[in-house]
This record gives sequence, C-alpha cells and structure tokens, in this order.
Amino acid sequence: MVMERQNRMVDDPRAMRALAHPARLAILSRLQAQGPATATECAAAAEVSPSAASYHLRMLAKYGFVGDAPARADGRERVWQALHRGLTMVENDRAPDSAEAVGEVTRAAMNMWTADVMRFLDRYGGESREWRQASRIGQALLRVDAEELEGLVASMDALLEPYLARDRAPQDAPTGARRVQVLMQMFPLAPERDRA
Repeated sequence: MVMERQNRMVDDPRAMRALAHPARLAILSRLQAQGPATATECAAAAEVSPSAASYHLRMLAKYGFVGDAPARADGRERVWQALHRGLTMVENDRAPDSAEAVGEVTRAAMNMWTADVMRFLDRYGGESREWRQASRIGQALLRVDAEELEGLVASMDALLEPYLARDRAPQDAPTGARRVQVLMQMFPLAPERDRA
C-alpha cells in the first residue's frame, strides 16, 4: 500500500474514538511525519512498550489509518506506514454521537500538541536567538461570522500549503530548515466570555 496524498475524511465515531487514544495519536503522527517504522520505533515515539505499540498499530489498521509498508532488507520485522497524509474529522449526520467523537479526538490531539509546546518552552533558552525570535506563541481575538471564519481558515491553509513538511523534501527546503509546528485554534468563545 502507498500513502495517499490527500487527507482522509473521517466520519465514523468508532474510528474517531479509536484514534483518540494518546499512544495511537503519537504513533500515527510519527508515521505521517517520518515515514514507515516498526512497532519498536513507534513505541519510542509513543513512550509505550513495543508490544503495546503493536496492539495500537493493529487498532489503527482496523480502522484504516495505517497498513503494511514494504519490508526492509532483512525482512525480520513488520514495517507500518500511515495510509493518508492527514486526517480531517467531520460530523456524520447519520451518527448522533459523531459531534462528541470529534470533540474526543480533537481534545486528545490538543493534549499532544500542548505537550509539544511545553517541551519547546522547556528548551527555549537552549534554542538559538534566531529560532527564538522567529518562533511565535500568541493569541488574537477576532470578530467574525461563521462564513468569514471558514474563509480565514481556508486562506491560512493555502498560505501554509507550500511549506508542509509532508510534501516538502528536506533537499527542497533552504539550508538550516527545521520542521516547525503550527497550531491553529479558531473557535467561538463561550457566550459568557463573548461580551463587548
């Protein structure tokens, strides 16, 4: 199997709930970002044992997130790969619990991404001045309607597209380029916080 270039739209609440496990998210993220890997290699990324990683890989395979990759030269270990370059969770009108499932998997992903931010802040002083000045963690409060927000998200996606690490080979990037995480969080405030 070869990884598909487009994102997979996930609307099955069972698949979303299977993906909402922190170790599974970490394993899938590792496979999407760095390519095929064995259960042992995935275990390191997810901070679980190789046997636990094997279990999580089988669960991811059950829902079509990962599959077998071509065997390595020695052929002794099973090699796994992500089947899609990215995932988009969408609500399913036929499944009444899909909105809750989208929330569960998004919450699990946010926990993983927040941990990445905290690791960056822990090593902040050890980063070069150039990278510290180029990095940005901030917040902006917008006043938009749903249609404007949808357009803004699409514009930002288009702006980031040429730089996506999954599509831009290291040899195509400038010398010194590193993978940089971009988090976008655009959501309406709760009514009690949306005053003025």
